[in-house]
Amino acid sequence: MSIRILLVDDHAVVLRGLHFFLATQKDFTIIGEAHNGKEALDMVAASKPDVVLMDLVMPEMDGIEATAQIRKLYPDVKVLVLTSYNDQDYVLPALQAGASGYLLKDMKPDQIVESIRGALSGNTQLHPDVTQKLMAQMSAPLPTVTPSEGKPAQTAPSVWENITKREREVLILIAQGMSNKEIASVLVIAEKTVKTHVSSILSKLNLADRTQAALFAVKNGMLE
Repeated sequence: MSIRILLVDDHAVVLRGLHFFLATQKDFTIIGEAHNGKEALDMVAASKPDVVLMDLVMPEMDGIEATAQIRKLYPDVKVLVLTSYNDQDYVLPALQAGASGYLLKDMKPDQIVESIRGALSGNTQLHPDVTQKLMAQMSAPLPTVTPSEGKPAQTAPSVWENITKREREVLILIAQGMSNKEIASVLVIAEKTVKTHVSSILSKLNLADRTQAALFAVKNGMLE
């Protein structure tokens, strides 16, 4: 089945290069090009792509706002950020807006291709430099829960101490970008069991999706 892709970037040369290369992939169909977030929203509404390859800094509506609106209105559409910016002012807001990954334009074309396929499979796609910055940014001491009714303060890990050993293993593999099928293979369990663990993890940690789960794992040093 063909993967339908919308390209969003305000630079015509970038769009042309991406279109030319991605169109060579037999399982990719480029359904259109948008030059800003507003155009992207209109095209997603009209064409319902599978994946949006989204730049961040654009006129009229930036990529972060466009990502948030697309994910809210069309939750089945995956948004992959592709940008030149890898600092914290962009990375976390983009992921919090619902992006399925954060790629940098210095990546090899083949890596972008695999990231698109990975995102569609439900895997979080992060450029290695972005992962390192997230880990550095989130290595600060964990917050303290405000005590109430005379109870002593608790550190953040107490929020997820009900997570089982197996669920922690699954959470780490999610943060490494593995799909349910890959996790099942690594842990030698049924894929259905993995899905059950993922649902339990999201419920216990009050997280919305796998991207938030991956960020949680990074923030709490589970990949170190």
